[in-house]
Amino acid sequence: MKLPIIDTHCDLLSYLAKVPDARPDRAEDIACALPLLQQGNVKMQVLAIYTDVFPGSMDIASIQGQKFKQLLEEFKEELCHANVEFLQRINEEDRISVVAAIENAAGLASEDAPIQAAVENLDVLIKETGRIAYISLTHHTENRFGGGNYTEGIGLKEDGKKLLDYMSGKKIAIDLSHTSDLLAEGILNHIDLEHLDIPVIASHSNFRGVWDHKRNLSDEFAQEIMQRGGIIGVNFLRAFLDNDRPKRILDHILYAFERGFGDQICFGADFFYTKDFPDKSRHPFYFPIVENASKYPSLLENLAEKLSKEQLEKLAYQNAQSFFLKTWA
Repeated sequence: MKLPIIDTHCDLLSYLAKVPDARPDRAEDIACALPLLQQGNVKMQVLAIYTDVFPGSMDIASIQGQKFKQLLEEFKEELCHANVEFLQRINEEDRISVVAAIENAAGLASEDAPIQAAVENLDVLIKETGRIAYISLTHHTENRFGGGNYTEGIGLKEDGKKLLDYMSGKKIAIDLSHTSDLLAEGILNHIDLEHLDIPVIASHSNFRGVWDHKRNLSDEFAQEIMQRGGIIGVNFLRAFLDNDRPKRILDHILYAFERGFGDQICFGADFFYTKDFPDKSRHPFYFPIVENASKYPSLLENLAEKLSKEQLEKLAYQNAQSFFLKTWA
């Protein structure tokens, strides 16, 4: 089944920035290489600007912003900017549209930088890439903005509030995929208390109701995203699906429809460069059913027995299409 695909998270830019002689069309290196995206009929791909929490985080983010720009220049026949016009005619498009996002706001301001650096660097990255789709305040660990998903008892910090205040009205979503529960709660409360205009999403998260993992969403937060008109991108990583059940991703997707999140669920595969990952217990990172971006048509075929054509279209592209059309209008 070959429907257009919108995917809300991959780490192609991080691969291009850190791996010597990296190329976006090298399918043997990374599961979201351009040929694999083409085979999977991906029409819009969000490219994360990912950094860890360390003194050089702002420089790494800047390099990835430059890589985004170079990517569009070098592969202009294959790629273009994601925008409203492209989304409106997505079924007629041959190229893949791309848009940048921030995974970990440490890339905007390292721990010892003035908070104004976050504002200035965000503006620079928007100018460099054309648009920022969403921002995750944290990754796995704590930073100056709040607590990551592997932290306990760390919520939204003052610098996190300041960044949220600046994001309001700028058509940039806040991403809950890497927050601690306390940080997610703090973000939602601050948005409501200050009446901020910020869409809320989870760009690459699964469901704790299927697989109890800190990286996955509780039904409570999934319902908050639903009520705020956001989207939830199902993550393809084995560790967040179920380490031992190769087709567990089907259960996460079906769970979304069964629990009333049928207008939120989309794809957020989280493909990244895995060859240098030190923890060998994580290998293979992906089950064969979703091992690379070429697998979207066969994944949809696997779901066709349980989901209607209309539901498959929502999952493949329509939910994400509707969200970004509404957000960017």
